[in-house]
Amino acid sequence: MTVLKWFRYGVAAVGLLAVSAQALAADPKATPPPVTVSIITTQKEDLPIMNELPGRIAPMRIAEVRPRVSGIVIERVFTQGSLVNEGDVLYRIDPEPFKVQVDSAKATLSRAKAAQLRARQQADRQRELRERNISSSQQLEEAVAALAQADADVAAAEANLKAAQLNLQYTEVRAPISGRIGRALITEGALVSSADKLATIQQLDPVYADFTQSVNELRALRRAVKEGTVASISEDEVKVQLRFDDGSEYPYPGRLLFSEVTVDTTTGQVIMRGQFPNPEGDLLPGMYVRVLLEQGIQRDVIAIPQQAVQRDPSGRSQVYVVRSDGTVELRTVRTGRVTGNRWVIEEGLAEGERVVVEGFQKIRPGAVVNAQAWKQDPNQPTRTANRADPGQGSPQ
Repeated sequence: MTVLKWFRYGVAAVGLLAVSAQALAADPKATPPPVTVSIITTQKEDLPIMNELPGRIAPMRIAEVRPRVSGIVIERVFTQGSLVNEGDVLYRIDPEPFKVQVDSAKATLSRAKAAQLRARQQADRQRELRERNISSSQQLEEAVAALAQADADVAAAEANLKAAQLNLQYTEVRAPISGRIGRALITEGALVSSADKLATIQQLDPVYADFTQSVNELRALRRAVKEGTVASISEDEVKVQLRFDDGSEYPYPGRLLFSEVTVDTTTGQVIMRGQFPNPEGDLLPGMYVRVLLEQGIQRDVIAIPQQAVQRDPSGRSQVYVVRSDGTVELRTVRTGRVTGNRWVIEEGLAEGERVVVEGFQKIRPGAVVNAQAWKQDPNQPTRTANRADPGQGSPQ
């Protein structure tokens, strides 16, 4: 009796479950609620074309410190690695031999001036005698010529004195430019000449950033400008920023100085140069940097967050679009370049459409969704460089 009783209970339970399932199927209110998704509404905008290019820091000015006279170095005045100003004394060369040369040049000048005085007096006397017809014209001509010779001797002696004094001044080796001086290459007691390099000074505020760009990218940009899809920017308005190798941003903006008119035959790159302030000395010569260069403005484009774009097995880009009736469709689009954290959509989306950014993992085409405005995470990092050529779509 006990087994039969439990069997009847089981049959009754199965019957109740079947009735409940039928009731749920017949009741439309029992269907699962719509999935909540976050969306953005597409709109056209003007986006700058920012390219991230590799570069190196170079000093604005660099000067090799060399002596102008030969001699024995008796003193090094500067501190290695310090900042020096133009005209500061860096080395002193033994001045005694040059003082002797100055004294000798002064004596030669005095002798020349004495001879000049005698020649002038003789010329004046011959001129008076000639006026009284006492001396011949030949004697007067010889006296005038002797005076001219004496004048030339005085001029030569004065030039030799200036040269000797200048060489004496050059015994103090001075900084040709202001900047940071490197290590000393010569020590006291060394015999130096104009061929010897004593130290190197580099001006580091401001500095140059030399960087390169592919000629194909420049051609693509010019083609886009010609087609009207990109607005060009004059060189005076070009925005240039720096990013360090670790990804951190350099706080001071720079300006574009020039771009070469020739292409490097070995790399196919065009060399460009920017100038950046360096008040804190963070930029050092030879440092590797990434240069962010604004080269144009793309007009009336649609951009959506990168996370909204999916890839099908064949690699095509797809997005979920919410229709007016609240259902979603999976649409194939063509992506272009990346700007910040967004893809530029070249084909497949129109202005005013609602694109799913979050929650698409729980939906399928045709599903009804509860669309809410997407709120971007403020802690999400932002990059401003492009990873595709302007005016060209990425491979699908």
